[in-house]
Amino acid sequence: MPTISVNKEELFKALGRRYTFEEFDELCFEFGVEPEEADEKDIAENPDAALEWKIEIGANRYDLLCIEGLVRGLLVFLEKITPPRYQPIPPWTGNTKKLIVLPRTAEVRPFAVAAVLRNITFTPERYKSFIDLQDKLHQNVCRKRTLVAIGTHDLDTIKGPFYYDAKPPSEIKFKALNQTEEKTAPELMELYSNESHLKQYLHIIQDKPVYPVIYDSRGVVLSMPPIINGDHSKITLKTKNVFIECTATDLNKAKITLDTIVTMFGQYCSPPNEGTESVEVVKPCGTSVMYPELHYRLEEIDVSETNRKIGICIPPGEMARLLTRMCLESTPFDSGNKIMVEVPPTRHDVIHACDIVEDVAIAYGYNNIEKTIPQTNCIGNQYPVNKLSDLLRQEIAAAGFTEVLTFALCSREDLADKLGKNIKDIKAVHIANPKTLDFQVARTTLLPGILKTISKNQGMPLPLKLFEISDIVLTDSKKDVGARNERWICAMNYNKSSGFEIVKGLLDRIMQLMEIPFEKGDKGYYIKATDDPTYFQGRCATVILRGKPIGKIGVLHPDVVTKFEISNPCSAFEISLEPLLQRS
Repeated sequence: MPTISVNKEELFKALGRRYTFEEFDELCFEFGVEPEEADEKDIAENPDAALEWKIEIGANRYDLLCIEGLVRGLLVFLEKITPPRYQPIPPWTGNTKKLIVLPRTAEVRPFAVAAVLRNITFTPERYKSFIDLQDKLHQNVCRKRTLVAIGTHDLDTIKGPFYYDAKPPSEIKFKALNQTEEKTAPELMELYSNESHLKQYLHIIQDKPVYPVIYDSRGVVLSMPPIINGDHSKITLKTKNVFIECTATDLNKAKITLDTIVTMFGQYCSPPNEGTESVEVVKPCGTSVMYPELHYRLEEIDVSETNRKIGICIPPGEMARLLTRMCLESTPFDSGNKIMVEVPPTRHDVIHACDIVEDVAIAYGYNNIEKTIPQTNCIGNQYPVNKLSDLLRQEIAAAGFTEVLTFALCSREDLADKLGKNIKDIKAVHIANPKTLDFQVARTTLLPGILKTISKNQGMPLPLKLFEISDIVLTDSKKDVGARNERWICAMNYNKSSGFEIVKGLLDRIMQLMEIPFEKGDKGYYIKATDDPTYFQGRCATVILRGKPIGKIGVLHPDVVTKFEISNPCSAFEISLEPLLQRS
């Protein structure tokens, strides 16, 4: 969870009173955040630590990632102020600022949003908070700049309209922030490869044929997202008008980021909270959108249902007051049976009505909820598939097999190429942004995990008889998440000879334990010859249970064995466990 540091004197001044740590800790507990006081060791290493408190914030509360948002939230919670209204204003000059997105950006970072903070006043403390908020957002909602990258510029040093383009690296040349001379994009990437702060972001665009770049009408480069801003437009304490641009691979996250920045620092504009100026973003298709949206939306909750879920009994008016304390202005309606809740642009964490119910509980106070004994009497029990899995593990181990537990994620090569299949023909769940080539997809078979285990343990005495009972993941359009888990069992024999009879004997033993006879029809099971590129031709069969295929058994193809760097033959079976639970 993110942690912010706040100066105690600034905090006391903003809240209008001084707090002991115990008093502030109690207030924070009621509000839903957790403060921490520096200990003697921290103070010995850094004397300034005694002047600050660290506050742990919920990862979804982007509006509390700076002292401005935290103080505003606490003041509203204490009912000292009402929730402010946020609304973008038209350009003061009557000349709308434009950010034109060009088509080639689709190759690297397709989305952009922008806004202007007019007539803002920075102090050293406000400036530091402004930079710190960007860093916190980059690490949090922006996912280390992979989803969104923020650029802030002194508007008075640049001239619109602004262009967001993607160019070959050799064509990008500018003086980067805090540099003394112009460098090309490849030179900057080389320079920052040894820089501890920026090198972690280079991989985002390093292998792309084009790099994103933003420049003004005079060709002055504002930034090369997500790496570095230009030095020409850097903001200082004297900056009065700030141009904010966010480039992204996720448009929704970009809008959240932009809304958060302008709502947090719009209070330093003149007049307060009325200095957020709209910017027109022109898309490659020619259509345009005005940002920031600062969108308010309405949600409704049922009073009796909310009371029941929390375990309290409060009237509609009190519930509406509690929600308003959480910056969610609310009004009872429908004769007090329901409450209409207005979700502001600062509360992007409110996605569903259940989030509003949680805020009612927070504002009411968890310590104030009366403890009661549930009116129901429940007996815990295992899911049948888990119970069966545990029982079979013991029996298979008694048959001389050793259990392994392998990763649920694997590479596309392990799942398809090494098994003689095409990844396009496999209905696998793909990871959108895999951190390593070893974990690109969710497994649809247990075979790769066991084969890799054998590959890493070839020094062990033969035979190696391994098994695994675990979930695989299959795409399923009928599920709300588009995929489902299914429990499978896989057993493998590795020896100087394939030993097909060994895995066949284990399959028969499992069916015997399940009291399923070896016969055709709607009561028993049998095997039927088939072809599968993973198995040796002529030595593969489908396992049929009650007329339906549940898996395969056979001798693995020599090419498969070789690709997993194994020197001896293998035989294996792999079946779905869940059909075994069904009775004819």
